[in-house]
Amino acid sequence: MAITLSGDQAIAPPLSSRLSPAQVWGIVLLTPYFLVFLAFVVYPVCYGLWLARAPSNYVALYNDPIFARAAVNTLIFLVIGINIKMLIALFLSGFFAQQRTWIKWLSVIFILPWAVPSIPTILSVRFMLNPEWGIINHYIFAFTGDDGPNWLNDPTVALTMAIAVHIWKSLPFWTLILITGRLAISHDLFEAAEVDGASWWQKFRFITWPSMQTLYVTCTLLSMIWTLGDFNSVYLLTGGGPADLTHVLSTLGIRYLRLDQLSLAMASIVCAMPFVLPLVYFMMKRLSR
Repeated sequence: MAITLSGDQAIAPPLSSRLSPAQVWGIVLLTPYFLVFLAFVVYPVCYGLWLARAPSNYVALYNDPIFARAAVNTLIFLVIGINIKMLIALFLSGFFAQQRTWIKWLSVIFILPWAVPSIPTILSVRFMLNPEWGIINHYIFAFTGDDGPNWLNDPTVALTMAIAVHIWKSLPFWTLILITGRLAISHDLFEAAEVDGASWWQKFRFITWPSMQTLYVTCTLLSMIWTLGDFNSVYLLTGGGPADLTHVLSTLGIRYLRLDQLSLAMASIVCAMPFVLPLVYFMMKRLSR
């Protein structure tokens, strides 16, 4: 006896038959990435938020003067370090964009601090600043006969040095990005301005800056996001010292880990989110225009 199935009772074809071969391969190739993303991004973030869930963690942070100092240091690092770095990168991009052989060779040397790993470069700066056998104090004694200062023993000087190291280490990258922006500007605009007798400042104000403004602001926002997570510049140079007074939010968690306070370490990282999320929002808003 034949059995007739209605439309609602009909067996749906398998999913593989409803997908094209390209769609099947797309799912197959995306699956490893999705699993890695879950294991190394989603799970650590959720686990960190779970560890930092207790309100008592944030009360303890509020009562810890080192946390307040780290938050202030982070703001100083962002406001001063990022703006100085991007301004220098903006003007150096004009210098390195010139088509001269010796400038091309100089650019190879200029990019080395960014190309070399952070540990040897920053530790070499730390050795140079050593008060007893560092090369800087050696030359101070050789030329003046006086002992040089203990550079990293003063919190203000130590934080200034950390900002300087951050600028020195990341400056070549942002200069390279801004060079590409300069090279995208039509040379005809500069030739027309030259015929009209425009000065270099007028060329920069009316041609270069309007053409690079979007790129510059986007790079500044992205640099702020990356700088919030810059662990190396402070920790490798000062270790957060002296007396934990040069910590930033990206290094403060290590202090709490040393004190066996994992929940406070996670909470200190969560406290950086009010800095990060607005920057991400404004950057994505600019990129979506």
